[in-house]
Amino acid sequence: MSNDLSDLRAFLAEEHGLATVSTTQADGRVLSSVVNCGVIAHPDSGEDSIALVSRGDAARVGHIRRGSEVTVAIRRGWRWRSITGPAVVIGPDDPAAEVDDDALRLMLREVYQAAGGEHDDYDEYDRAMKEDRRAAVFVAADRLLGNY
Repeated sequence: MSNDLSDLRAFLAEEHGLATVSTTQADGRVLSSVVNCGVIAHPDSGEDSIALVSRGDAARVGHIRRGSEVTVAIRRGWRWRSITGPAVVIGPDDPAAEVDDDALRLMLREVYQAAGGEHDDYDEYDRAMKEDRRAAVFVAADRLLGNY
């Protein structure tokens, strides 16, 4: 599969990046929630991936830490796309090599903006992200499906 997600980037942009993200709980049940996400370079591979910002204490983040793959499903009218793959969490509770506090601050902004987010006061945004212990979640594009 090609890692060129430019079509998916445009598809997400049609409706402010809204999508459903699903992870697997320890008992095998699926947990789904609605998020804003965007296409951005994966911090490990540099290839396009789906990214979102999440509270560090969100159940989905715990599932990813445990090894759950992630599926992100996007619907626009009767058209849809889904992407499934392994995910990585980078945040204050999930440090990554070469991602210090300032790099994390900028990474959270970049993911937010890739998901169509705009903010009038990024200092306030940064403060809220730090207070909520927000993390960036990157999903690798192992499997891409949909009706094109």
